[in-house]
Amino acid sequence: MSVSGRVRASPWGEAVPEVSEDGRTWLLSGPTSSYALHLTDRDELVHLHWGPRIALADARALARRPLPDHRPFESPLDGREEYPVEGGPRFVRPALSVRTRERRGTEWTFAGHESDDGELRLRFRDGGLTVTLHYRMRDDVVERWVTLDNRGPAVEVLRADSAVWTLPDRAHWRLSRLHGRWAAESRLIRSPLDHGEVVLGSRRGHTGHQHLPWVALDTDATEERGEVHGCALGWSGSWRIAVARLPDARVQITGGAGHDDSGLLMLGTGETHVTPVFAALWSDGGFGGASRAWHAYQRAHVIPDPDRDRPVLFNSWEATGFDISEEQQRALAARAAAMGVELFVVDDGWFGARTGDRAGLGDWTPNPDRFPGGLKPLADHVHGLGMRFGIWVEPEMVNPDSDLYRAHPDWVQFQPGRTRTEFRNQLVLNLARTDVQEYLWEQLDGLLAGAPIDYVKWDFNRCFTDAGWPGDPYPQRLWTEHVHTLYALLDRLRAAHPGVAFESCSGGGGRIDLGILRRVDQVWTSDNTDPLDRLAIQHGFSQIHPARVMAAWVTDSPNTMLNGRTSSLRLRFVSAMAGVLGIGGDLMRWSEEERAEAREWVALYKEIRPVVQRGDLYRLRAPEGGLSAVQYVLGDETVVLACLQAQHYGEPVPALRLRGLDASSVYACRETGEEHRGAVLLHHGLRTGLRGDLDAAVFRLRRLESGDQGDLPDPSVWG
Repeated sequence: MSVSGRVRASPWGEAVPEVSEDGRTWLLSGPTSSYALHLTDRDELVHLHWGPRIALADARALARRPLPDHRPFESPLDGREEYPVEGGPRFVRPALSVRTRERRGTEWTFAGHESDDGELRLRFRDGGLTVTLHYRMRDDVVERWVTLDNRGPAVEVLRADSAVWTLPDRAHWRLSRLHGRWAAESRLIRSPLDHGEVVLGSRRGHTGHQHLPWVALDTDATEERGEVHGCALGWSGSWRIAVARLPDARVQITGGAGHDDSGLLMLGTGETHVTPVFAALWSDGGFGGASRAWHAYQRAHVIPDPDRDRPVLFNSWEATGFDISEEQQRALAARAAAMGVELFVVDDGWFGARTGDRAGLGDWTPNPDRFPGGLKPLADHVHGLGMRFGIWVEPEMVNPDSDLYRAHPDWVQFQPGRTRTEFRNQLVLNLARTDVQEYLWEQLDGLLAGAPIDYVKWDFNRCFTDAGWPGDPYPQRLWTEHVHTLYALLDRLRAAHPGVAFESCSGGGGRIDLGILRRVDQVWTSDNTDPLDRLAIQHGFSQIHPARVMAAWVTDSPNTMLNGRTSSLRLRFVSAMAGVLGIGGDLMRWSEEERAEAREWVALYKEIRPVVQRGDLYRLRAPEGGLSAVQYVLGDETVVLACLQAQHYGEPVPALRLRGLDASSVYACRETGEEHRGAVLLHHGLRTGLRGDLDAAVFRLRRLESGDQGDLPDPSVWG
């Protein structure tokens, strides 16, 4: 099969791969980028190109170029092979490591390729094991994953990465990644990439607060200019991404499920394993261009119902803690509805014997003392107020003090003869067990069928520690089976209850990745709701994920949970309006004036919500202690959210140079009534009028039709 000329699209919008006439060179192209690989005469699969758009003829020319002479003690394949396996003349980190009773490693031969529906599949065989490498180009994002199909004796899979990404020859690579901890997630750090390896990941059974599974590399990029190569893994369990600068200075990135090479799974005869998707993109639009490409990809191909704007919610946790009752929730709901809230969520404490964090997890029935009629009367009341109704659950956990654990102590992860470690007085259910799977399905399906519930906040507050499965011949598989069961359960619930939305939470931002985002409508970014801390957290989060999934709350001041900082309601709202707005304060203590002001902010957010949640994001200034701002552009509408942490030495606050506008158009600002030329906003900026400490403002601009443009004031008025 030979395809040349313009890139064709499949019925699903993916670009159709191009194949050379000899069937040994492949090219995938998006609107601005291409990805190429080649099979040599010795059946060695080598990487050719990942970067700007090229033609198939260019890829074939690259394939004809001989590999550089290799030095003693080095392999000519290292740093050039598309998917290095363990075995043979290779010294880089292997993407695939397997063993049988007789041998360890892989010596494969090419078995053919297939291309349909926009997907390219390359098949290799080693005895009874078939390894299929999958490729799909969606816009400018390359999705890659691997299928292992075993038709021979049992194979132990020690490591099966989803992809290896090879970067072009460049000097002075710089690595960007997101690091953190609880209440300090998604903080961006950039540093030079030296020789050796940088390994990121999680050994905790979930994505983790410590790193998001995303990295980006550049040499001289700025926010809006320069080449950026980035990749992100779609897996919600333990994971690893290794970035290696090899002895010859070439750079490769490998990543996949599992952190250590200690055994991923046992693949029996007739069994198949599919790795998670490892996606990557190239952009020449700097870090901002790369982010916008990631955001567009997720809105188009990852997030459920991407065109449905997320509602403004109220969550009861910080107002009540565990001390809740139906009467109290009704009072909070009345105040929330009066402020314009659209979704009311009852957090922890509504079920079982859950009067604190020591009991009740696993018993998913309403507490009869707190909700005598179950959840339906409260849900009906909330609906009567014009809001949707939601609840909090943590289905993967159990308290030892629960009816479930007393009945089934063997249902948790544990090692025989070892102490069952408790965090937050809870243990992790073994979701690899079919009886646990059916119990959770029956409980959650019955819960959603028994009351008009519109929203589920799904939490995960406990890392894996004693991850064992007594009696199972290969207990290691529970690490991956847990995640597959989680995905299957969410998929099954969404299919059975299509009107219910889901949020992923894990003690804040502990489970955020492309895998979970295929199954939830939004994620809880961090338990830290301080508006200044959130600016930095949201800045890092936005490097990869869109505002459409980023839940952000306005809570009480002073911030008693973390730092005691006092901040205005204005700053708290403007900071939280950068994503999916929520309110989590104790509304019973808010003054009438505060509730009236909040009602105005909620109304404003509803006006700008389509632009924030669906528009292109431009990070105008990073939150580094002074002025910071983000801008969203959707069609003719532009929204700017500006925050001033502190004004130093009485110096004037700089104007904000906007992005994504038409220089030849005129834009009207609703806040000031002024009209601005696009070129002036782009090159000289918008003056915010912010001053002092902890100030904030929202600006709405609309591009005028040519007939709407009146006499413009002197441009010096706005800088």
